[in-house]
Amino acid sequence: MTNEALPKSWIPAEHEDGLYQSWVDAGYFTADASSDKPPFSIVIPPPNVNGSLHMGHAYEHVLMDALTRRRRMQGYEVLWLPGMDHAAIAMQTMVERKLADEGVTRDDLGREAFIERVWQEKAAISGTIGSQMRKLGDGVDWSRERFTMDEGLSTAVHTVFKQMFDDGLIYQAERLVNWSPVLRTAISDIEVNYADVEGELVSFRYGAMSDDEPHIVVATTRMETMLGDTAIAVHPDDERYRDLVGVEFEHPFLDRKVPVVVDDYVDPEFGSGAVKITPAHDPNDFAIGQRHGLAMPTIMDETGVITDTGTQFDGMDRFEARVKVREALAEQGRIVKEVRPYLHSVGHSERTGEPIEPRLSMQWWVNVEPLAKSAGDAVRNGDTVIHPTSMESRWFGWVDDMHDWCISRQLWWGHRIPIWYGPDGEVVCPAPGEAPPEGYTQETDVLDTWFSSGLWPFSTLGWPTDTADLQKFYPTSVLVTGYDILFFWVARMMMFGTYVGAKDVAGLADREAKVPFGSLFLHGLVRDEHGRKMSKSKGNGIDPLDWVERFGADALRFTLARGANPGSDISVGEDHASSSRNFATKLFNATKFALMNGAKVGDLPPRDQLTVADRWILDRLDEVLAEADSGFESYEFSKACEALYHFAWDEVCDWYLELAKVQINSGDQARADATALVLGNVLDPLLRALSPVIPFVTETLWKALTGGESVVVAPWPQAAGATVDAVARTHIEDLQKLITEVRRFRSDQGLAPNQRVSAELEGTDAAGLGQSRAYIDSLAKLDTAGDGFTATATIEVRLSSTTVVVRIDTSGSVDVEAEKRRAAKDLAVAEKELAQTSGKLGNEQFLSKAPDHVVDKIRARQKLAQEEIERLTAKLDSLG
Repeated sequence: MTNEALPKSWIPAEHEDGLYQSWVDAGYFTADASSDKPPFSIVIPPPNVNGSLHMGHAYEHVLMDALTRRRRMQGYEVLWLPGMDHAAIAMQTMVERKLADEGVTRDDLGREAFIERVWQEKAAISGTIGSQMRKLGDGVDWSRERFTMDEGLSTAVHTVFKQMFDDGLIYQAERLVNWSPVLRTAISDIEVNYADVEGELVSFRYGAMSDDEPHIVVATTRMETMLGDTAIAVHPDDERYRDLVGVEFEHPFLDRKVPVVVDDYVDPEFGSGAVKITPAHDPNDFAIGQRHGLAMPTIMDETGVITDTGTQFDGMDRFEARVKVREALAEQGRIVKEVRPYLHSVGHSERTGEPIEPRLSMQWWVNVEPLAKSAGDAVRNGDTVIHPTSMESRWFGWVDDMHDWCISRQLWWGHRIPIWYGPDGEVVCPAPGEAPPEGYTQETDVLDTWFSSGLWPFSTLGWPTDTADLQKFYPTSVLVTGYDILFFWVARMMMFGTYVGAKDVAGLADREAKVPFGSLFLHGLVRDEHGRKMSKSKGNGIDPLDWVERFGADALRFTLARGANPGSDISVGEDHASSSRNFATKLFNATKFALMNGAKVGDLPPRDQLTVADRWILDRLDEVLAEADSGFESYEFSKACEALYHFAWDEVCDWYLELAKVQINSGDQARADATALVLGNVLDPLLRALSPVIPFVTETLWKALTGGESVVVAPWPQAAGATVDAVARTHIEDLQKLITEVRRFRSDQGLAPNQRVSAELEGTDAAGLGQSRAYIDSLAKLDTAGDGFTATATIEVRLSSTTVVVRIDTSGSVDVEAEKRRAAKDLAVAEKELAQTSGKLGNEQFLSKAPDHVVDKIRARQKLAQEEIERLTAKLDSLG
């Protein structure tokens, strides 16, 4: 590619799609399991097949893509494996809603026909996410795309279930679960969102209606659950109820005795100090019920309707019953006190928005204790390293106190549990491919989606078959995911990975590392520009594809990567995206200028033949490459991006290009040729270092500059590690300070940016800048003083070793009276600000009451006002 191939301007939408497809067609992202290169592998956290990529997904994908692109350039055999999750609840809910619009239910269709319908819907929508990933520039290996319910992954699920069932790690038991009456299934903790709601705390009495006879008062926000009360608990040290312990009260509506029991769980300071116990509908009550051997009647069916209580409330929805039970107790005179409103935390289904119902039901469970211990030990032993390390305490706090995991879901879409029941109650789990005994029926429940997702790092590589991919790319190198699912997904992958790693299946037991990934990089959440969590209800969500369309994929990617650090949230807004787009444009224009002036990549002249500006920029390049490399290596994307951004914009574009113009136009061809080489040799590694984050514009520019095949497969730039030329650095720093001070003076005087004025410089030889007058004149817009020169203003600039005096003739260039009026007006504003801030800081009452950060802010304003007064006073003096 040559300079002529560069477009006139960089318009991302005209180039990005074509560039991406050219990379795919060239096979750059297709991994070779037979390669002798060292492996680097990442499996993509599978998004829901029925969803689309939100800004959080885009954030995660950008970071993974940057990691894989860099490793590919470093000579690794890179596999970034894509795929999607079958999203059992979400997909089943979506299809059931569509059926409802057609006047049909899943029961009308039957299980097989319903599942076939879900597969049809999956085929119709599954391309959405793939197209979005292409828009982002994801360098994934599309030839290896997987789905959690494809044939291979289904075999892996069955294999693990069978192993764990035979090992006694999977069992069936009646326990309390989060129940969704709308979905009619148990749901996981991660699918429950807690929110404060206003309800009513109602106190009512068991026992006698007279205060002089045995009775006890309890309170609840869920009146309907008293139909399932089987005890009343008090604290063993509560003297108020000592005589009532063991007493049995008649239930107001049922032929049931309700005993008073003692339990340390009860808080005697809360309410009446007595707690009604409904073991089948409350987690804490269930634990008390187990300790005391209480009956645990279920009072609701799977839809949340009161059933089988034998009372007038049967057939009522739980919310209707809540009111009717209270009214019936009021008619009996048992209501003691009602409190309205009462704010309390209630769990709601993430999918349907309904309040979840704790429900006692027979479910399948995983005994997580030995698995969680292995997952914890893997981090303790350093087999898996968590970034940032500050997240380790949260990890251990979870895995060291993990509860058994409910893995069964009362759904039809998903991996059907491979358990068969015999006619006489037999329970068997055949191996994959093995037929169940004749006459046996299969369990109707399916597995929790997290079960199949937990196998993702190795099931996607072909396990339980010992494939070439498994041999080459497992364990995977790093898992990139959000800290918010550390416990729900990451913990399950670690448990399954360490468990399978210890089994002699597909040769994994022979691996040195028995973990699914060597590093765990936890990123934060993407928040809006005000730091608020993005949500549909707040209306502050951002569609990443909208930003791609408006600003370009590079702008979106750079915005996200520039704010990314391990474990930290990131705030983004349109101003950030616009700034990133401007950065891409700046790079484009800088490279185009360099190419127009003969920039090329090649061997540089000896350093003693380079100018001080050349030596300085090459040294800075070396330092920045080392800093960026360190940032990428430690997952500190922000550090890497900031270093590259400020070098490219502040030092290359704002300074070196301007200095290079002087050298190119000096009339010295040898110097111009050397400058062109320096430009090329700076831009080449800079573009390569930026390419993992902004691959589209860097691909276009790098190929134009070097004529190379593609920046995707170009070698990663290495810092030379040479000793920094201290003389060149000091020289340029002095030059920058001098030019900056002259520019500031010109601005203060109201000189037009391109208006040249005569100047006389004193002390440049002593400062070592004697040979740099051409740079100073060009960048500060000065002309050498001629005959009859008269200075109207003087600037003194203190440099590293001496002071340079610049005398300037601004006569005829500045409207002195207008500048005086402007400066006097600004001075009055600054003096008013100083008076206000000084008044506050002199007020002892203000200082004693105001927070420290407020006082610090006032002090900072005072300091700025003082500095502004000094500057404006000096300006007025210079104007006479």
